[in-house]
Amino acid sequence: MVNVFQRPLSAAERVITTDDGTRLSTVAMGSGTPVVLAHGFAVDMHEWNVIAEDLVRCGFKVIAFDQRGHGRSDIGSQGVGSRQMVDDYLAVLRGYDVTGGILVGHSMGGFLAIRALVEQPTAMARHLRGCVLMATFAGDVNRKNLQNRVQIPMIQSGLMGKMIRSDATAAFFAKSVMGDEKHPQMMDAFIDTFRRTDLQQLVPILTAFVKEDRYGELGNISLPCRIVVGEKDKTTPPFHTDWLHKGIKGSTLRRIPGKGHMLNWEAPEILVEEIVALTK
Repeated sequence: MVNVFQRPLSAAERVITTDDGTRLSTVAMGSGTPVVLAHGFAVDMHEWNVIAEDLVRCGFKVIAFDQRGHGRSDIGSQGVGSRQMVDDYLAVLRGYDVTGGILVGHSMGGFLAIRALVEQPTAMARHLRGCVLMATFAGDVNRKNLQNRVQIPMIQSGLMGKMIRSDATAAFFAKSVMGDEKHPQMMDAFIDTFRRTDLQQLVPILTAFVKEDRYGELGNISLPCRIVVGEKDKTTPPFHTDWLHKGIKGSTLRRIPGKGHMLNWEAPEILVEEIVALTK
């Protein structure tokens, strides 16, 4: 049986080179209002495989990319970090000449989107009409979170990279990012991508999740934002999105019962609804 969650995005690769020499792997498909999809930590652009097809059918142009150090994107001279990765977002927006677009950020993707919206509001507004912040946070991810306090040091030390080779450990880890329904094919797709990722080169951005905190700066965000979270999300517990909603003026907040951290697969139809809402 074909695993639909492992199906790659069906579009030709285009490489965008940033100022520090990072080669970002990108794809574009469809036409209409641009929707730029920014994936989470230790996965790649193909996590959007289900929602991308739905968006194209709805008349959107989908642009997806591998964040630096993920998938087919490498790391340039400035290394990995939130500042450098924000610059990558702008490189993709400029590279595709995005105007009036929508940015969708998942977990790490949303964390970086928030830094971009806070620190470079004019540049972001030049390209975007709004943002969907999905299962994400503005930093300080260890607060009130035993799971992150355990898992993040395991990744930083290299232990997780070894343990994930065990099918039992991998299944346990995959279940931790899912909601009530632990779909076997979703779990397989997540595990496969996570295992292929060089976790050690990504430690600096993982450390940024813990040490950086932009909750006090959310009032600087002026673009319309729609915030979505699964009520069973243990990676970014709903209090993070409560804080985002409180801090970002005019934002909306949607909680999805029974769903976890991987809303791109667990609830793609709801994400499409939130994206469409930003066009009205």
